[in-house]
Amino acid sequence: MSSKVAIKWPRKVTTTLVEQLIRAEKDVQKAVLIFDAATAEYSNGFRHDRSTFGLIISRLLSANHFNLAEEMLFRMKGESCKITEDIFLSIYRAYGRVHKPLEVIRVFQKMKEYDCEPTQKSYITVFSVLVDENRLKTAFRFYRYMRGMGIPPSVASLNILIKALCKNSGTIDSAFRIFREMPNRGFTPDSYTYGTLINGLCRLGKATEAKELLTEMEANGCSPTVVTYTCLIHGFCQSNNLDEAMGLLEDMRSKGIEPNVFTYSSLMDGLCKGGRSSHAMELLEIMIHEHKVPNMITYSTLIHGLCGEGKIGEALEVFDRMKLQGCKPDAGLYWKVINGFCENNKFQEAANYLDEMILSGISPNRLTWSLHVKIHNAVVRGLCAVNDPNRAFQLYLSMRTRAISVEDKSFEILVNHFCKKGDVHKAARIVEEMLIDGSIPDEQTWAVVVGGFWDRRKVREAADSVQAALMYKCMDFGS
Repeated sequence: MSSKVAIKWPRKVTTTLVEQLIRAEKDVQKAVLIFDAATAEYSNGFRHDRSTFGLIISRLLSANHFNLAEEMLFRMKGESCKITEDIFLSIYRAYGRVHKPLEVIRVFQKMKEYDCEPTQKSYITVFSVLVDENRLKTAFRFYRYMRGMGIPPSVASLNILIKALCKNSGTIDSAFRIFREMPNRGFTPDSYTYGTLINGLCRLGKATEAKELLTEMEANGCSPTVVTYTCLIHGFCQSNNLDEAMGLLEDMRSKGIEPNVFTYSSLMDGLCKGGRSSHAMELLEIMIHEHKVPNMITYSTLIHGLCGEGKIGEALEVFDRMKLQGCKPDAGLYWKVINGFCENNKFQEAANYLDEMILSGISPNRLTWSLHVKIHNAVVRGLCAVNDPNRAFQLYLSMRTRAISVEDKSFEILVNHFCKKGDVHKAARIVEEMLIDGSIPDEQTWAVVVGGFWDRRKVREAADSVQAALMYKCMDFGS
């Protein structure tokens, strides 16, 4: 990349012009070149101020170029440009966005090096990031430090403290104590306070208590949001109280609160787990009618529910609709569909979707590899069961090429099937590869192979197989 940008600068370069050029440039690296070029053009001309430095730092943070952003901060100090708290706040939020709470603490501790005194805003922002990232011990220590530094409590800081205490069953009572004491200390709980407590109760399986708090919330003049209702609906779905969850959907609508995609997805999840996937499908149609676009979670929930109830045809309709919308199914979703076919003894269809998954370049991760192996073996065995050994053998070869483990049972079924079909050479090849993989055929498998050769008067091959059987039997005995 060139170290210069082709810009014809006027004799008088202004802050407004530099900001316009930086904002207009989509490539952040080129935006940095513009930033540098503004001061390089005229030696006694333009000098960056807090506004242009703040803008380029913001651009760098948005692109996750944290080191460059901090270098700009250091450059600000070197150029004696006043550094204000809002720049530090943007750095805290950016590190929080990428789940790096310890970096937030590190930058906070450097504030005074830049002659910037943290105010309540900085303390609360850092505290909030620590709580959101579940660094609760550090968060509580930071809260005590904050109070020790003379930062007074506020509704905002108490809300974050309550949020931290709501994360564990052992501390939620402390959260409620602080909540009940707030009015006595001159603080009025707001919608965020109530929403945090309702979410905490629902997460701990106390949806009925959470609904009682909703009633109190409204009585005290705090309006619930779609997030509040979604938490409650999810809580009742988790406790399998689906009628209560559906009632909450009607309740929020009657108050003019529009359900969003997360509300519907939570309710669909509960309905599917409760064996009511048809009802969940009705909600999907309502969603689409309301121009709310289903997401991956919505589709995954429906497909899992429909497959679980054996409604593979309807699951495929949702699967196809999902792909038409541009949502790319992951390995787990393909496996659910493939397993649905297997459970309905439709192994050719299962193999078709397995091929589609492979051709689409979709592969499992480290955590789902065992399921990947299990599904492949199930399809191989199923294809043999429906008398399609050639396709089973092609899938078997594909598994070996892609280093997918072949289970002992799959080896045995393949060998048995090819021997019965008279393809004893293919059976012998599978046995040989079985031995290479370290799987020792049992006596029945050896008997099938030897019998297959013997029936076709291939005495030498039968003798070789018997010799191999005896050799591996001895090895097995010796081990």
